[in-house]
Amino acid sequence: MSRRPHSASPAESSRLSKRPKLEHLTSEDFKNGVFLGPMVRSGTLSTRLFALKHGANLVWGPEIVDKAILNADRVVDPITGLVSYNGKSRAMFTTHPIEKPYFIYQIGSSNPDLAVQAAKTVMQDVSGVDLNCGCPKPFSTHAGMGAALLTNPDLLCSILTALREAMPPEITVTAKIRLLPTQEDTLKLVERIINCGVSAITIHCRTKSMRPREAALIERLREIVEFVDGLGKGIAVIENGDCVSFEDAKRIRQITGAHSVMIATAAESNPTCFSSEPLKDLEDTLVPAYIRLSKYLGNAWGLTKFCVNQFKGTRLRLKKTETQNLHQRLSVAKSYDDVADISGSGTGEDEFRQIEQAIASRPDRFHTVNNLAREVQDQEEEVPLSTPPERENPEPPSLNAPRGPTHPLRMIIPAGVSGHDAPTPTPGGGIPSVVAI
Repeated sequence: MSRRPHSASPAESSRLSKRPKLEHLTSEDFKNGVFLGPMVRSGTLSTRLFALKHGANLVWGPEIVDKAILNADRVVDPITGLVSYNGKSRAMFTTHPIEKPYFIYQIGSSNPDLAVQAAKTVMQDVSGVDLNCGCPKPFSTHAGMGAALLTNPDLLCSILTALREAMPPEITVTAKIRLLPTQEDTLKLVERIINCGVSAITIHCRTKSMRPREAALIERLREIVEFVDGLGKGIAVIENGDCVSFEDAKRIRQITGAHSVMIATAAESNPTCFSSEPLKDLEDTLVPAYIRLSKYLGNAWGLTKFCVNQFKGTRLRLKKTETQNLHQRLSVAKSYDDVADISGSGTGEDEFRQIEQAIASRPDRFHTVNNLAREVQDQEEEVPLSTPPERENPEPPSLNAPRGPTHPLRMIIPAGVSGHDAPTPTPGGGIPSVVAI
């Protein structure tokens, strides 16, 4: 598939990232992988790029409601290559050509025509579109979107069918659902979705009424996977719910038989969890680099601060008081300048080039998932089966993507998902946590 480069002056062209010469996605690319799930607020471009650097095979963007993107202006920063979809006063979302071969754009919709228009608006910058059929929050369900579609299968399937008919073959169409209360009803819905021509289906192993703190019902998935395999269409079933790491994905796959596994909450805490050796002491090994990259990409400081303050992981060298002091400093910082000493030496461009090199060095189209497909086995150490109890489950405020091209004096706090302005970060870091769709 040919990919037309952005136009730029000769001087600028040398600084633009080359588009990876990769073929489009197929159903097989949704198998034997570990993926970054869609997350409101935390699923930023910086997070997605670090996930790719550390082994994520595919990355989902946060849900964007169909109407929110329709009147956006697509703007390309000639220096960084950043692609920003701008509304009248704010950006709907940002992306970069380097993630395009691995990027799935998630749509919130309850209207086939609007869903198609939204998909066509962004199709030049994505490899696939995913219909959100699982978000249980009122901002989505009140308009018939998200989990509301689970009880309106005719509408759900009409949207998927319209997307598949309208999209060119190189753009995959997928769906993300939740379990229905009964296994029989779940199987009926899954069969209808498969018959819409999707390339994969992600199943969040909780019902609409279940809270994130409740353990996912992963034991129900094996029957569903075997049912889908029996349909003979080669469609991948992706498990979502309570997977905490690359190693844990082996356990999940052994229990469920799922073709791939999707991680959301654990990736909010550590975007390097897709690696067989995720980073530790994140305040030293990830936070400075994340801040540098986010500044380079023009990410609003308020959103960067939110994401970094969610990071937590194993400590080897750092003491608890040291990490607490750092996060306290981040919470009261009002700009990137206030944390210049934390971000350390190096530049955001350096970080970006390292990510670019890591992606380019993958042995084939996607990072080889080590022995995930061959060595699915029980893990000796116990891993938590449910979402950490301290995690909140708030209303998702917004995507907070920066307007681009960026200006050093401008901080945009957009509302790409809900259509409402997000709350301003408080000195105590009082911003609601992420919502995994």
